[in-house]
Amino acid sequence: MKIHSAQFVMSNSSVEQCPSQPLPEYAFIGRSNVGKSSLINALTNHNSLAKTSSRPGKTQLINHFIINENWFLVDLPGYGYARVSKSAKKEFQSYIRSYFKKRTQLFCAFVLIDIRHKPQPIDLEFMSWLTSNQIAFYMVFTKADKLKPGAIKTKVEAYCQEMTASLWETHPPYFITSSTTREGCDEILNEIDRLNGELRAHL
Repeated sequence: MKIHSAQFVMSNSSVEQCPSQPLPEYAFIGRSNVGKSSLINALTNHNSLAKTSSRPGKTQLINHFIINENWFLVDLPGYGYARVSKSAKKEFQSYIRSYFKKRTQLFCAFVLIDIRHKPQPIDLEFMSWLTSNQIAFYMVFTKADKLKPGAIKTKVEAYCQEMTASLWETHPPYFITSSTTREGCDEILNEIDRLNGELRAHL
């Protein structure tokens, strides 16, 4: 898929206020320091479509970007150690869950995971929650440029083994990415293009 246009549409904290167009949505979410904004910018070939920050947890609203005028990329607040008050964190994590449960336009989620670290309980718990709510998702390993190819293979295999040793019979499909080199970006976009094609075929 080629990105011809990518535009910010709106930010809000309510599912009811999200765009009304019946276009498929693909939600991107991950821990607060996982590099989500940088990856979104790499996917869309924009330097500043999503706002990056040295302070983790800057995204605190549901952000909609319309891509090629026919689907939405949704940038969701990160979970984890964001430097906000407990009450604020509870509030925006509440509307994250509300978005996933109520948003009928949502087709699937992309859960971002820092490839450098071993499986974190907060990531596994969130993916378990998605699974229990029957929300389809892909894993997206970020920051692959920080490791050598052999280490990447070892990390991903260990991660998948831990998943299948706990709640999952098989691990979800995954992508290995780098916002610096754009590794994996075309693969994600091509998968979204394939999914959009399936949706159109069933209309």
